Amino acid sequence: MTRQGKEKLIKLFFLGIAAVSILILGLIVVFLFREGVPIFQEVSVSGFLFGKEWYPTYDPPEYGIWPLIVGSLVVTLLSSLIAVPLGVLSAIFIAEIAPVAIRDILKSAIELLAGLPSVVLGFFGMVVLAPWLQETFDLPTGLNIVNASLMLAIMAIPTISSISEDALYAVGKEFKEASYALGATRYETITRVIVPSALSGISAAVILGMARAIGETMVVLMVAGGAAALPESLFDPVRPMPASIAAEMGEAPFRSGHYHALFATGIVLFFLTLLFNLIADYISNRFKQVGSATL
Repeated sequence: MTRQGKEKLIKLFFLGIAAVSILILGLIVVFLFREGVPIFQEVSVSGFLFGKEWYPTYDPPEYGIWPLIVGSLVVTLLSSLIAVPLGVLSAIFIAEIAPVAIRDILKSAIELLAGLPSVVLGFFGMVVLAPWLQETFDLPTGLNIVNASLMLAIMAIPTISSISEDALYAVGKEFKEASYALGATRYETITRVIVPSALSGISAAVILGMARAIGETMVVLMVAGGAAALPESLFDPVRPMPASIAAEMGEAPFRSGHYHALFATGIVLFFLTLLFNLIADYISNRFKQVGSATL
């Protein structure tokens, strides 16, 4: 076989792998919609999305997932407020400031944190953090929004830090050397040259970290409290969408309204995750153009 024939064969092989990945994703989406759409014969789309009562086992049942959506968004937002500064600043420290020995230790620690099973973090939140919150703030329960947000932040930090670090390493050395040659300090070089140049990757890291948080199941199932009601404070228990699906799918009769409602909840979660990825792609391209124009 000629060299061109081998290259063509390799291209076809990789094209086939990519096509299989797209096919698998398409089949998952088709299955999700096939099982979730029938619920809208019993309840309207607006009633499903904005209904405030989630009692799928009552007679008649109530299929309003607005409390589940609010719970997911609140927990994700609060965890992002914690994880984003810690993740980005740790990436900057590892990539640009830390000595080699400390850098290796921190990278290993963050990689180890990324490898922790979510059930371990959930168990820590239940056994250690929940009693501490309950005693410190005199709460009815320590399983609440704050607990879940802290655990999700711990899970999101490695994603944000690792991707941000890669974006910082991707900045060309010529930019740093030119900055130092013009008399800029290390702090000025980091804040005015390196970070703006890597802003597209950092922004994508933040959005992907948030997407990781909103799709997490085990942690929120264990420490969020499991209350399908609209929260009135940060110390109220909630039930995010992934936790509701995981907790109730095993008890829902096959092809019942409850079963279809859980799949419809999965559709909403799918679109939220898709939205996060589209926003990450848009912001990444937008800041890439801005960074190029600035430099």
